[in-house]
Amino acid sequence: MLAHGALLRKNFFSADQLVAIVKDFRNAGLPPEEVAIMSFAQKIIIQVGQVNEHDMEKLRQHGLSDEEILDVVLASTARSFFSKTLDALDAKPDEIYLELEPELIQAFTIGRPFP
Repeated sequence: MLAHGALLRKNFFSADQLVAIVKDFRNAGLPPEEVAIMSFAQKIIIQVGQVNEHDMEKLRQHGLSDEEILDVVLASTARSFFSKTLDALDAKPDEIYLELEPELIQAFTIGRPFP
């Protein structure tokens, strides 16, 4: 989360916005289609056995194509795989992430503490 969060901080959001997104993306002022995408990605990670056509139809109603929905699925599952691999290997984040605001380090650090 540190790596992706650092890119979002650098290119798109303030620290306050990112903390709000991490705490509750549904009420962080994001556009409805982004909330729908994040809700779908979260369901993939937490309740993959309950993902169904209805979930995909909700994304289509927000203007996503089937190819874009596939992108969300692939990005979500690839990130989960990569994160679990790093965690299983007890990989440590690069020290460059210490340059992030302390509140972002705290919000982005899930599981093992950093630094």
